[in-house]
Amino acid sequence: MTSLELAKETAKILDVKKAMDLKVIGIKDISVIADYFIFSTGTSSTHVKSLAEEVEFQLKQLGVSPEHVDGYRSNSWVLLDYGNIMVHIFTADAREFYNLDRLWQDGEQVDISDIVKD
Repeated sequence: MTSLELAKETAKILDVKKAMDLKVIGIKDISVIADYFIFSTGTSSTHVKSLAEEVEFQLKQLGVSPEHVDGYRSNSWVLLDYGNIMVHIFTADAREFYNLDRLWQDGEQVDISDIVKD
């Protein structure tokens, strides 16, 4: 599975679990940390944790495990690092506070309109 396919599959998983404001940003041309960042927002700290757990579970079913996980205790932001993709799941307040969308605005916005249901 390519990193783009993995990013899109992750976006699909998050969408099914009702994540809000999903974005997939291609950063491979501007950074060496990963190929793609995925940003999403949960409605509460419980929803954030549920989204992260579902991503981990579904991707593990596909044979993909995270290299690093951080933030389950923070109640506001969970990071799942899969090497080529990094999944950021925030509460609305944390997403606004850290504003990673702005920090990575030079990345390529990946069209996920065929994946995300309104």
